Amino acid sequence: MAARLLLSVASLAVVAMPALAQPAKGRVVTDSLWSYALGTYKHTVIYLPPSYDRSSTRFPVAYYLHGFTGNETNWVKAGHLDATMDSLVAGGMREMIIVMPDGDDGWWMTSESLPDVPACRRALPAYAGDADSYCVPWPHYDDFIAYDLVRFVDGKYRTRADRTHRALAGLSMGGYGAMMLALQYPGTFGAAASHSGVVWPLEWAPDGILDRPAGSADSTWRRIRGGGVGASMRAVFGRDTAAWYARDPTHLLDRARARGAVLPALKVDCGTGDPFLAGNRAFRDALRSRGVALDYAEFPGGHDWPYWRTHVGESLRWLSERMR
Repeated sequence: MAARLLLSVASLAVVAMPALAQPAKGRVVTDSLWSYALGTYKHTVIYLPPSYDRSSTRFPVAYYLHGFTGNETNWVKAGHLDATMDSLVAGGMREMIIVMPDGDDGWWMTSESLPDVPACRRALPAYAGDADSYCVPWPHYDDFIAYDLVRFVDGKYRTRADRTHRALAGLSMGGYGAMMLALQYPGTFGAAASHSGVVWPLEWAPDGILDRPAGSADSTWRRIRGGGVGASMRAVFGRDTAAWYARDPTHLLDRARARGAVLPALKVDCGTGDPFLAGNRAFRDALRSRGVALDYAEFPGGHDWPYWRTHVGESLRWLSERMR
């Protein structure tokens, strides 16, 4: 009798125990907008933090840019950014909205030349998807991000719409884009982070530019006359030194300082096995010589998703701390 009574009490205790609470998760949505800068509709993937749907809070926003041959889905599908954000928020990090746009292979800038849209449609890369979206008539990707996308996001979502609470990050081509856009529009973005970015594009520049650091990617003008990355850089950056310097992050920084702009906070990391390591070190040294603060780090790894998945949490935390 006593044993049965103890068993009953224990059973009631088990039933009365509350279920272990599951960590709240953010919501990933896909949205689209008309871009006046590009002359077409573009898709963007957006991570909304766990409390977004049950509060009236306004959130800081980080724009995460993809790399060459990538698209707006990369950071979630390959980078697991949403799961990383959920984990960080569960650990106490401040919530924020993450916007992941589609920038094609446009290097996140205004191209030096107009594209041949019919030729683009005929030779559409297998990874490009929709020709109407990829073969844009007006390749002004910098204006797309800084004007069209920012205004769209601030107008539709509950954001804190000022430079202090707006930041950029990216990988590879997107790392270049994050540095370039933050320094081109320091009044719009207050911080930027780069993973394995092409932050020293002059090492890929035409013959005549001597800013190729020791150990740089073997990328003379003759080397990049083929397809792929070389063709995209040649089309976007142009064929003369002035055009390349105009798009170089270090020179954009110098121009921002000359006009008295408040510089964004900057963070760069790169793998020790990455082909762009020398360029990242050259960018680091150039900023140090100018007395500009840069949070710089190197880690084991190459130019690949295992590296970016491992370190995306660091940029998310770093940006969150600077958007308080």
